[in-house]
Amino acid sequence: MVLLVGGVTVSAQVLADKKALPLATAKKMAEAAEKFAIQNKWNVVISIVDEGGNLVCLERMDGSPMGSIGVSQEKAVSSVKFSAPTKNFEDAVAKGANNMLRLGVMPFEGGLPIIVGGKTLGAVGVSGATAAQDGQVAKAAIDFLMAALK
Repeated sequence: MVLLVGGVTVSAQVLADKKALPLATAKKMAEAAEKFAIQNKWNVVISIVDEGGNLVCLERMDGSPMGSIGVSQEKAVSSVKFSAPTKNFEDAVAKGANNMLRLGVMPFEGGLPIIVGGKTLGAVGVSGATAAQDGQVAKAAIDFLMAALK
């Protein structure tokens, strides 16, 4: 499994061994997510964080709400904290598990963990469209990475 990013070859094993998600990889993931959003005419903000929840890359599309900057970051951080999609938190809160809110999670779809070689390297958070659409854009970023690593 090899990924060519900015002229640099990165294998799944190299990514899994790193402590932080490389910026070049995050940028390519954001580009893929943005392309998907453009195809669907959704104006979103895409945030990608490393395994510690630190911002690596942020793309704000023209016309996306300013408030979506913070929301996209919170979705990414929530996802990486628990190595889980934020849709899981949304579903839990909808079923009455309001204690999830005390954990500081963003309970809306649109955050997905970046898992390579069984390790969580970071997460993608998207905000600006509906929660379900945000989730689709985040999935486009993950799908790009997984396809590139095959």
